[in-house]
Amino acid sequence: MSFRAEIKSAARAQGLHGGRLLVAHPGGNRCVPARARGRHYPQTFIGGTRIGGYDQLREYFGHRVKGEDDTSYQPVVAIFSVGLLLALALSYASFGTILTVRAGEWFIAISMCLLGLQKLQDVESFSTMFLNYDLLARRKVGYAYFYPFAETAAGLLMVAGALIWLAAPLALFIGTVGAFSVFKAVYLERRELRCTCVGGGSNVPLGFISLTENLMMAAMAVWMPVRIFVLQ
Repeated sequence: MSFRAEIKSAARAQGLHGGRLLVAHPGGNRCVPARARGRHYPQTFIGGTRIGGYDQLREYFGHRVKGEDDTSYQPVVAIFSVGLLLALALSYASFGTILTVRAGEWFIAISMCLLGLQKLQDVESFSTMFLNYDLLARRKVGYAYFYPFAETAAGLLMVAGALIWLAAPLALFIGTVGAFSVFKAVYLERRELRCTCVGGGSNVPLGFISLTENLMMAAMAVWMPVRIFVLQ
């Protein structure tokens, strides 16, 4: 949906129709008001008064507009929710029930893949933020570029249950280093930083979420070899 359509939809929801509402857009209106010229388009006018763009229109109607720096946990909730549902679906397809140990393993492994994918979308942005707090990356910059590939690879191998002798040490290493780094930066040094768990452009604060991500990886790295090589 274009911004123009979003503006009209928001206005209609407030009961504005016809002549009271004008959405000015070059080429889209036969007459663009002089007050809209030289501004970003589209521009909204109500009763001849310029309101502005879509965000300004929402503010005009009393809705809260999220700022660029506002904290949001929505990406994390979405990723873990999809990871859980995928794990349950795989468990049902494989065993006929969702309540299996493998479902728990798949949940963590799939979440690792999804989180790794978020980081791989923009490795440069991720590495820049990662260097702010990771203890190893601050000594070896290349580790910041290695991390998203390692997390994704370990997750994929754990989903498949293959090469656990490789996936487990890899996940244990990056998970342990990551957990110590987050704990030191947030709980010892009391620094307020952005979390890189969902990539470099997130507004998720560094803290519990990132610590949980790393502890989950470390726990899986310990559990899977035990299950495969000891309990079976």
